[in-house]
Amino acid sequence: MKAISDLQNAATAGASLGLAANRDQLCVLTCGSVDDGKSTLIGRLLLDASLVFEDHVAALTRDSRTHGTVAGDIDPALLVDGLEAEREQGITIDVAYRYFGTPRRRFIVADTPGHKDYTRNMVTGASNSDLAILLVDAGKGLLEQTRRHAYLCSLLGIRQFVLAVNKMDLVGFDERRFNEIAEAFAQFADRFSGCHVVAIPTSALHGDNIVRRSVQMPWYRGLPLLEYLESVAVDHASGTAALRLPVQYVNRPNASFRGYAGTVASGALRQGMEIVIPRTGVRSRIARIVTMDGELREAAAAAAVTVVLDDAIDVSRGDIISSPETPPQRADAFAAHVIWMSETPLLPGRSYWLKAGAQTTGATVTELKYRVDIETFDHLAAKEMHLNEIAFVNLATAEPIVFDPYDENRDTGGFILIDRHSNATVAAGLIRFGLRRAANTYFQSFEVTKTARARLNAQKPALLWFTGLSGAGKSTIADQLEKKLHALGKHTFVLDGDNVRHGLNRDLGFTEADRVENIRRVAEVAKLFVEAGLITLVSFISPFRAEREMARELVAPGEFIEVFVNTPLETCEQRDPKGLYKKARRGELQNFTGLDSPYEPPENPELALNARTESADDLADRIIDFMQQRGLLS
Repeated sequence: MKAISDLQNAATAGASLGLAANRDQLCVLTCGSVDDGKSTLIGRLLLDASLVFEDHVAALTRDSRTHGTVAGDIDPALLVDGLEAEREQGITIDVAYRYFGTPRRRFIVADTPGHKDYTRNMVTGASNSDLAILLVDAGKGLLEQTRRHAYLCSLLGIRQFVLAVNKMDLVGFDERRFNEIAEAFAQFADRFSGCHVVAIPTSALHGDNIVRRSVQMPWYRGLPLLEYLESVAVDHASGTAALRLPVQYVNRPNASFRGYAGTVASGALRQGMEIVIPRTGVRSRIARIVTMDGELREAAAAAAVTVVLDDAIDVSRGDIISSPETPPQRADAFAAHVIWMSETPLLPGRSYWLKAGAQTTGATVTELKYRVDIETFDHLAAKEMHLNEIAFVNLATAEPIVFDPYDENRDTGGFILIDRHSNATVAAGLIRFGLRRAANTYFQSFEVTKTARARLNAQKPALLWFTGLSGAGKSTIADQLEKKLHALGKHTFVLDGDNVRHGLNRDLGFTEADRVENIRRVAEVAKLFVEAGLITLVSFISPFRAEREMARELVAPGEFIEVFVNTPLETCEQRDPKGLYKKARRGELQNFTGLDSPYEPPENPELALNARTESADDLADRIIDFMQQRGLLS
């Protein structure tokens, strides 16, 4: 019982130390498993602390008759659950923010969903919070989602936890049950570095230990929840950290004014102070700090400002204005924790958009090092990530980004991954460190360029990417095309799917992850052939749009020609030149494209060919005509 006693004594001690503190702001997160009473707890706190206007109370009383879950009484949860779907289902779906203040402190409370399907919303709320109130149903104890939320909070930099053991009225206000849950969580939280936990027994529905001490639980000697929140000491490190001002917008209202607008993420700005732009390494000094309310001599963290520099140096959206003494890192490869938020799995090798602050660039997970088991914290081998999973990965970006490790600066160490086609946010990431090998490799320039090689060959380099189902006729058309190009004296090379799998890609199977890596490798090889000045023909099923788009972006604009050999599945299966469809139908081949593995047809190919009605020779001539119109064969 010593751990519980220590937690309660810490709460009392923290309160006495906090009484003289300035009235600052605390960002609080409520989290935990579904139906543990998060919304009810926040609603009860607002009601009992008289922080709700009378007309809101009247509206709440009316709403409770329609949507409430408490017979004949006010349902406090409805103060927070504002969406109609939330009221109908009795669960929180979106993050609900509530702003209020007491004489001691101002609060922003993020009430987040407990349902596993909405873990991504919980991560959003946690990313900006100082303290987490983790609710546990006293009858159910610690659940998988309780552990997941606690781990995510720790991962996202939250170090202060309140374990609210809720619904104590349903277990007869039993002290032993409270101690069992608090002890179990204390052992679990020991694995989190630097975390501080205070356990409070509550009944949010009836207000026990929310604003006032509960007469039902005289054995609890600590503070009620609100008193503890008013007094807990939280380290706001952003005000003392190194200067970081991400540039959101270059402000040029006229030719005589050039300012760089953004919100100070950490540190402080002063007129006359020296700064550096990490992307270029160029230094300058701050001439003016402009705001909507006039000019300032200084600006602290969280201030929205426009900075004018002494010199007209190169500063763009996405740059970070930093202190030269402690600049951020800059790299195009780093290790990070990733929280996957999409029903479509993460596949190493697939290209996503990475957005870190105002910086946006292409990014690829180059290695999925391990997935985290929430129950045991074991590191598990994995080839892909699924919804709500957490993993440690290596990433590579198309161009270097400026960052700090997340443990040093949450604003400049976090990022999101975005699906290139749907623009949906698919992951949240936390940068741990840059990879040293990224700093040890450089692009070596050579005097003989792609243009020079192409001129020697009397042609323009191009990448013709043939895609379509197995048996569509891709390789047959590519073969005919190469013969015609060869007759014209053009320098070509064909990369064929089956041929490449006998060598470069012989270690890959046919899972989605292997298919992504298969195309990534051949796209990089094709890029090298284009750099050599060749007309390169690639004949691969390449079933996914994301990888075909990745291949397009590897070469210069106008050099990539997507050729969709649009042969229907029925025709391909009738042809079945290699007998693969028959094997797949018999169950001898797994993950066969078009049958049990998807094919995503091109949406806007440069050429769409109907190989069912036209011969390969005629289709090759069509491609020759297209290339001549593009000026590729002059």
